[in-house]
Amino acid sequence: MKIPRFLTALLLAALSPLGAQEKSSEHDFVIYGGTCAAVIAAVQAKKMGKSVVIVSPDKHLGGLSSGGLGFTDTGNKAVIGGLSRDFYHRIFLEYQKPETWKWQKQSEYGNQGQGTPAIDGENRTMWIFEPSVAEKVFEDYVKEFEIEVHRDEWLDREKGVVVEGGAIHSITTLSGKTYAGKIFFDATYEGDLIAAAGVDYHVGREANSVYGEEWNGVQVGVLHHRHHFGAVEKPISPYVVPGDPSSGVLPRISTEPPGVKGEGDKRVQAYCFRMCLTNHPENRIPFPKPEGYDPKQYELLLRIFEAGWRETFEKFDPIPNHKTDTNNHGPFSTDNIGYNYDYPEASYERRREIIREHETYQKGWLWFICNDPRVPKDVQEAMREWGLPKDEFTDNGNWSHQLYIREARRMIGDYVMTENELRKKKPTPESVGMGSYTIDSHNVQRYITPEGYVQNEGDIGVSTRGPYEIAYGSLVPKKEQCTNLMVPVCVSSSHIAFGSIRMEPVFMILAQSAATAAAMAIEGGIAVQDVDYEKLRERLLADGQILHYEAPAADQKGTDPRKVQGIVVDDEAAKFEGNWEESGAAKGYVGFGYRHDGNTAKGTAKAVFTTTIQKAGNYAVRLAYPPNNNRASNVQVVVSHAGGEKVVTVDQKKAPSHELFHELGVFEFPSGATATVTLSNEGSDGFVVVDAVQWVEVE
Repeated sequence: MKIPRFLTALLLAALSPLGAQEKSSEHDFVIYGGTCAAVIAAVQAKKMGKSVVIVSPDKHLGGLSSGGLGFTDTGNKAVIGGLSRDFYHRIFLEYQKPETWKWQKQSEYGNQGQGTPAIDGENRTMWIFEPSVAEKVFEDYVKEFEIEVHRDEWLDREKGVVVEGGAIHSITTLSGKTYAGKIFFDATYEGDLIAAAGVDYHVGREANSVYGEEWNGVQVGVLHHRHHFGAVEKPISPYVVPGDPSSGVLPRISTEPPGVKGEGDKRVQAYCFRMCLTNHPENRIPFPKPEGYDPKQYELLLRIFEAGWRETFEKFDPIPNHKTDTNNHGPFSTDNIGYNYDYPEASYERRREIIREHETYQKGWLWFICNDPRVPKDVQEAMREWGLPKDEFTDNGNWSHQLYIREARRMIGDYVMTENELRKKKPTPESVGMGSYTIDSHNVQRYITPEGYVQNEGDIGVSTRGPYEIAYGSLVPKKEQCTNLMVPVCVSSSHIAFGSIRMEPVFMILAQSAATAAAMAIEGGIAVQDVDYEKLRERLLADGQILHYEAPAADQKGTDPRKVQGIVVDDEAAKFEGNWEESGAAKGYVGFGYRHDGNTAKGTAKAVFTTTIQKAGNYAVRLAYPPNNNRASNVQVVVSHAGGEKVVTVDQKKAPSHELFHELGVFEFPSGATATVTLSNEGSDGFVVVDAVQWVEVE
């Protein structure tokens, strides 16, 4: 039997390598992920004349930006430029349409969350919005720029990434579709393409010793914000029968040791859903009772209520149309502490289990507060006013389709961003964008203290001292590992640095810069690591990116220690023991800020300032601190000098004797002497504050 010619051709094509290539999709850019960064990278690709496909495991584009995080974490808005700012400008334009205001008058909502006209001019912005409006803006980008999007396509993480000669050739999804390209982007929150391509990454917290940091690692003894049990009026027992360890431990409390302060671990900061809720009756659906609901899971919350805590509604942040972006707040809230450690590297099936458990926990939290008769009536009645909005997440039971993956894998790339770059201790090379949000980690574990009480650990809020630059090298792998991969979300950074970088506006900034560099790499036929930075910088600035920032003089509250007479050791260079918190609230200090003991744990906090005296002589030794009525009147300071040591008591309620500095005395020092000033909070009767120490030679 003779085979028809067209069937012969089809058979040969199916068996040949060429036929295999014809089955695959080829583009300049292959972007894996459905986050805000995926969309923005694709827009920039199109603007630079490149072909692009978004291969998205998600059906909905935008990640958290369209998944409930409508009360945007911005930091200093002046450093948000380019397409990131364009996104928030488009949000503003949506809210200029009368039809957008379905449940609330625009005049009633007012100007909340909008940019300042003097700053934004024609490009007015709006930083607070509903999930559905954000998703519309992302879909409008897709239509306007004719971006090819393949949804519900999941990377085959076992054998779907083909790497040839140190570069990714193609990726294949579980459905069998193959995508070949010149440059690949991992725009996921999880970093699945990074791992499948064999690129180095890290999960969990590094020890402080790894990158010479102060705020990384386990945070036992460090209490920030009000997400710990210090916010509760009395200690809480973790045991089923209060005070009786033999009765067993309440649910959602770990019996594992928490670890040692500053040491690394594999634990991951808590996830939650950023809930969009409404109290508008016409648009409100009562909270559903989740399948698998177990009231025992919330026993700890009852004890917190019984102790007098009443901050349940502190993070019901209002967004337009009588809705909220509701985030975690307090010692037992929507953060599902300790239930996500294996998520970053887990299989898809296991991840779905974790997501379902988070949904059950969070919906159960709402149901429990609304319905359990033991919940205080004032809290219960207030919660019953809220529900899920009928017009949000309409294909997902009005519940967000995106769990807040605050942190998963982080690439170990060409350059690793650490707290030292963010806090200006080290310069950042080759800036491709800026961040400015507080270094922020949510709690990582809930454990039992040696005293037998329950405590949360891992919550951090540390200032970056203003905007900081982000290095190009943090977006690309090491060259020997992969030459054509860009990573604008799981960037190369330490856990603590990622705590600030991980904001949605920053992901969009980095996505635009990564796409610009990728286009240049294609045009030059070079590795992404070899892109000419000066040319990249020129194009980024032309496209409206902000790469450097100088604070206005009026905003610079600290005195540069290099401009102060004599030898000055700022608190940056001091050694600290115990719990010290940073602040810049008071006026008149040296450097970026100062530290205080929180007026707690007396006798456990110590600060040591050390220098070497090169020239022998008599020196006035002075201590800098911003005074206030809440300060201690009896701070003990020990000055070491040639004659031994002298203890000086300082009243920090009173203004220093020499502008910023208070003189502790005049002391003799030989040449080459090690001079130290030690300050403690032993027996102090208020806040102990420390800023800097000065040694000034006198006649």
